[in-house]
Amino acid sequence: MTLRVLTLNIWNDDGPWEARLPLIRAWIARLGPDLIGLQEVLRGPGTDQLAAIAQGSGYHLDYAEASRFWRDESLAFGNAVLSRWPIVARHERLLPGPGDLELRSALTVLVDAPFGRVSFTNTHLAWRLHHSEVRQRQVVALFDQALKLRPRGGFPPIVVGDFNAEPDSDEIRYATGLHTLLGRSVHFRDAYEQVRRRKGDADAGYTWNNDNPHAAQVREPDRRIDYIFAGYPTQDGLGHITDCRLVCNEPEAGVWPSDHLGVYAELQILSSTKG
Repeated sequence: MTLRVLTLNIWNDDGPWEARLPLIRAWIARLGPDLIGLQEVLRGPGTDQLAAIAQGSGYHLDYAEASRFWRDESLAFGNAVLSRWPIVARHERLLPGPGDLELRSALTVLVDAPFGRVSFTNTHLAWRLHHSEVRQRQVVALFDQALKLRPRGGFPPIVVGDFNAEPDSDEIRYATGLHTLLGRSVHFRDAYEQVRRRKGDADAGYTWNNDNPHAAQVREPDRRIDYIFAGYPTQDGLGHITDCRLVCNEPEAGVWPSDHLGVYAELQILSSTKG
């Protein structure tokens, strides 16, 4: 058995949202994830992208605002979690920022899964390519929150989201235990990198990919900026990453689900457990 995890930046309501919505819902139905992290989700009067995506799915929902939406301040712009199982605790926080209106947040939920409680954190870091210093402060706060709220023992904590940083950046190297920041260090496993190495796969895994016309219009370079991270597994394999791949990566009638590609991973659940 595996725990199935999906992360996707849904690109708020930009582009052909009404055509993109059914594609996002179809991917969720196809993959059947147990835990989903969505970024750039809008909620407010007359608009609820989380409800629209989750409609009829039976998922338990949570949401954390990061800022007001720049095109319509009546709307919240933030991160959402969808869980197959009840959410029994939550914590949200604003992350350190660049001192302007670009606010970012992190949402951690504690999920009561059949095999034990799981800590799941979803975030969206500063987007500007030259703001590595901002993202470095953000990842320190982010992983500090994820580690403080994890259940002791049991399933390793999971952190997902749009980090707007490439794998060799200091902020991502911090996440994977290869770099220290502010006198701190952590170690989480990058699911895509773990599986890519195991399979001998040379695919760079670009989640910002100019093959996608929604992304190409911005004229930014191809790069991998969306991640699923997991704490190291237990000795008996609980939380071991068994699969990870890009998803939401196929157009339909010329429309892609988002300007980002999604990331999907499966993590091992002990074979002796039920659920």
